[in-house]
Amino acid sequence: MVIANVPDRIELMKTFIRIVEAGSMSAAAKQMATTQPTISRRLQTLEQQLGLKLLHRSTHQFRLTEVGERYYAGAKELVERWDSFDSELTGAIKAPEGMLRVIAPHAFGQDALVAPLADFMRQYPDVSVQWLLHDDRAIKDFIASDIDCAIQVGEVSDANMVAIKLAEVPRILVASSTLVATWGALTHPRQLQQKPWLSLQTFYRNELILSHQSGEQYTLKLTPRFYTDSLYALCSAAVNGLGIGVGSEWLVAKDVRAGRLQQLLPGWQAPPLPVYIIYPYARFYPAKLRLFVEEMKRRMPHIITALTASE
Repeated sequence: MVIANVPDRIELMKTFIRIVEAGSMSAAAKQMATTQPTISRRLQTLEQQLGLKLLHRSTHQFRLTEVGERYYAGAKELVERWDSFDSELTGAIKAPEGMLRVIAPHAFGQDALVAPLADFMRQYPDVSVQWLLHDDRAIKDFIASDIDCAIQVGEVSDANMVAIKLAEVPRILVASSTLVATWGALTHPRQLQQKPWLSLQTFYRNELILSHQSGEQYTLKLTPRFYTDSLYALCSAAVNGLGIGVGSEWLVAKDVRAGRLQQLLPGWQAPPLPVYIIYPYARFYPAKLRLFVEEMKRRMPHIITALTASE
């Protein structure tokens, strides 16, 4: 058996782990920013050094051998311990570096978070960021997709994720001022029951619970005319007179000030939405992720406060 030095063997182990978790050599190559032939050569080198066959390979798929399954479990634990050890030794003097991949919701990701993200990148110039925007709250396979973390609006349901609550986003009821003018005075949610509604289906579809500042609660049963998963689209639909929507106060307030939208029943509020940063459990977290999480924990409450105050 050929004896390789430890760092080289660790890198080969990392490639093997990535192949298994990505599901194919081509996917592993893409995630590691290299070519499929390179990934294949690394696997062959590792198998030659071990004198063991780790994968049964065919044209389009592979499966772990029995010894491959054992090696994967052991290699993953060893790599995590090695990275943790390496980080402890170098973390105090080594600046964070590499690509940080973050999922963020469209509205926050396009508007509220770009400035603090820019500050973070200026502070750590060796960190690059892949900023992926979508409003789907379903937890993705972070490891296979090579995602470091996600900023999520709304409750987290996956117990396999670390979820740190950063802040809460106030929401208000709004509708087109022209549409509201046709309804007359509104004093209680029951008057909204038969009105046209817009659904932000990520957070509410056919039911909405409103709370009054006095403590009273009222549950609205809805049959929306318009469904969307985009807060921007909801706001536009409301401006265009399609119905009532419940939107983040910081985003709809500009249209309220301009007179395009009108807040309904100011004494009644929909529950605020929590904002979390989430990432998979692991024994080791790279400096780029740890520092980004700390930055979001520090900045997010101030971001929400500033957005609400400015509106």
